[in-house]
Amino acid sequence: MTRNGYGHMVHDDFVDRLRQVRAERRERLAAIRTRAQAEAYQRRVRKAIRRAFGPRPSKTPLNRQVTGIIETRDYRLEKLTFESRPGCLVTGHLYVPHSIDGKAPAVLGTCGHSDSGKLEPKYQGFCQRLVRNGHIVLIYDPFNQGERDQYWPLSERDVVRNCCHAHNMMGKQLELVGEWFGMWRTWDGVRALDLLLARRDVDRTRVGLTGNSGGGTMTQWLWATEPRFTMAAPSCFVTTFLNNLENELPADCEQYPPGVIGAGLEMADFYIARAPEPVMLLGQKYCFFDRRGLQESFEEVRHFYDLLGAPPQASQVFLGGHGHGYHEDNQEAMVGFFAKHAGTSAKRLRDPVLLDEAEALVTPKGNTIDAGATPIYELVDDIAQNLSAERPRLSATKLRSSVGDILCLPERKNAPHFRILRANRVEGQTVARYAVETGPGVVRAILHKPMPDGARAHTLDVESAVHLHLPHQASELECADRWVNTTAGNHVLYLLDVRGLGESKPDETGGFFHPYGMDYMFHGHELLFGESWLGKRVHDVLATVDLLLTEGARRVTISGTGQGAVLGGFVALMHAKLGSVTLKGAPLSYRSMVRAPLVSWPVANFARGALAVFDLPDIYHALGRRLTLVEPWDELMQPLRGARLRRALQAEGLRAG
Repeated sequence: MTRNGYGHMVHDDFVDRLRQVRAERRERLAAIRTRAQAEAYQRRVRKAIRRAFGPRPSKTPLNRQVTGIIETRDYRLEKLTFESRPGCLVTGHLYVPHSIDGKAPAVLGTCGHSDSGKLEPKYQGFCQRLVRNGHIVLIYDPFNQGERDQYWPLSERDVVRNCCHAHNMMGKQLELVGEWFGMWRTWDGVRALDLLLARRDVDRTRVGLTGNSGGGTMTQWLWATEPRFTMAAPSCFVTTFLNNLENELPADCEQYPPGVIGAGLEMADFYIARAPEPVMLLGQKYCFFDRRGLQESFEEVRHFYDLLGAPPQASQVFLGGHGHGYHEDNQEAMVGFFAKHAGTSAKRLRDPVLLDEAEALVTPKGNTIDAGATPIYELVDDIAQNLSAERPRLSATKLRSSVGDILCLPERKNAPHFRILRANRVEGQTVARYAVETGPGVVRAILHKPMPDGARAHTLDVESAVHLHLPHQASELECADRWVNTTAGNHVLYLLDVRGLGESKPDETGGFFHPYGMDYMFHGHELLFGESWLGKRVHDVLATVDLLLTEGARRVTISGTGQGAVLGGFVALMHAKLGSVTLKGAPLSYRSMVRAPLVSWPVANFARGALAVFDLPDIYHALGRRLTLVEPWDELMQPLRGARLRRALQAEGLRAG
C-alpha cells in the first residue's frame, strides 16, 4: 500500500494531548507549597482513583482451602485456594517462617507476566528472601498464569496461549459490560489481602506489598486503593504514562485505568495518594519501563513526602543494573526496605531453593477450571445476560443520545476544513485525496475519490448524489472492489480512511491485528483519557459527511466492510441526513462477542459499557428499511453462512438483505 506520511499522525496527536495534560498538572504541582495544599491535592487524586477503580463488587465468602503443605528447613509452605468472587478460584502459596515470636509482619506478593505465575524462579526468590527475614508471604496466581488458565478446556486456543494476549482477550469482553480487567485483577489482590489479614499470626500494622512488571502494576493499583497496606515496593513498572506512550510501549489492558489521564493524573499520583506511608520505587537500568520516568516520578513523590514531614527513609528509589526483571539487586533492596520499616533483620540469601513444580501444584492437574472454577468468559457472560434482561427498550431519540454518550461524541458545529493532497494512482485510475481536519490537533481523516479525469483531482467538487464507503482497513485496498462499486450504484463513490486506518495506519511488524499493536495502544490511551477510540472514528465519519453535504451533496448513502461496517451502523444512526446504509461483514451483536470464549474483532470496535444501554441489533432495528446487511461476520470475523446465519439472524431478530 502506498504510504503518504501519515503513519505517525495518531501517535503524535496522543503525545500532544498528553503533554498538554502534563503541562497543566505541572502548574498545579508547582503551586503546592504547604502541607494543607498537599493534603488537598491528595484528596483530589484519591477521588479520581476511586472513580477509575469503582464500583467494587461485594465481598463474598473466600472459601479458603489448604490443599497441601511443604516443609522446608526455613519455612512451611501452605498450598491454598480461595474464591475472590463466586466461582473465581485463585491459587496461591503461603510462606510461613518456622519461628514466629508473637505476630509477624506480612507481605503480599503480586506476580508479573510470567506463564508460571507464583513458580517463576525470581518470584520464588523474593518470597524466600522475605520469609527468611521473618515475613509471612502470600503470593497468588493471576488470571491465565500459573494454575489459572481460563481457556484450559478449549482445543483451539493459540491466540491466548500467551498470558498477556489472554489478558487482553478478557479485557475487551469486560469492556462491553462496562467493567475493567484491571479492577478484576485488583480485586483478586484485595481478597488475597483479606485472607492474609485473617491469620492470627499476622501483624496488621506491618503489611507490605511488592511485585515486578505486571506485579509492579498491581502493586501500584493496590497500594493506591487499599489503605490496609503499610509499605510498598513496586519493581520495574513505575515510569510515566508519557514515557510509555512516546516510546511506543503498549501495555496490558489492566494497565489502562479508565479516565486517570483525563483526570490529570500521572503514575506518581498513585504514590502521592498514600504519602507519607513508606514506599520504595524499584527499577532496572536497562528496563523498557523508562528510567527517566522512574526518576521523575520519584522526585514528585519525594516532594510530597517532604511537604508532609516524612523522614527521608520513608520514600526511596533504587535502580538495579540489569534489564527488565526482579533481579537479586532489586530483591535485596526491597527486603532491606521492608526490614527497616517492619523492624526485622535483613539476612542475605544468594541461592533460593526452587520448589519441585509437580509437588508445588495447588490443584490436582495444575488448573483451576479442571478443579471446578468458572472460566472468566462465563462470568462475564453472566453479567451480560443480566444487563440484557434489565436493559430498557429505548426510543430512537433516546438511543441516539445514549450512543452519543457511550462513544463520547463531541458536538459538531461547522463542516471541517479540508486540504487537497496529491492524487494517487490505484489500478490504473486516478484517486484524488483530501485531508479532512475532523478535530483539534494534527488528526486528519483521508478522503479518497476515484475519478476518470485526473485533471479534476486538484479540487473538491462534490456531486449531488454521493456514496461514502468505509473500508475494513484501507481505502486503497477497496476502491476498485467490485462489491463496493456496485453498492455505490449511480452515486459518485468516495472512500474514507478514519484515524488509524488506511494512510494513517502505523507500521506494524506483527500486523494490524496484533493484540499488542499500535491500534490496541491507541484504544488503551483513549480509555486513560476517559474517551472512546471507536467514538473518535465515528466522529471522523460524521464530520466528513458534514463536509460532503456542505460542499454540495444532496443525497448521501453509506456502506462499510468489516470494521467499516461497525462504523457505518453508528454513523447511519447518528446522522439524520444519511440515506441508505449497506453493511458487509458487520457483527450481528455485541452480546455474541461476550457469549463466545474467544473473539477476533479488535478492541477498537468495542463500545465500552454498551451492553448496559444498547446492543447492535437496537441500532439495526432503528435503521429499519434504510439498512441492508450483507454476509455478516461472526465473533472470529468469519462470514456467517447457511444454517449458522439463519440461526444467528433469528436469535437477534434481524434479516439479511
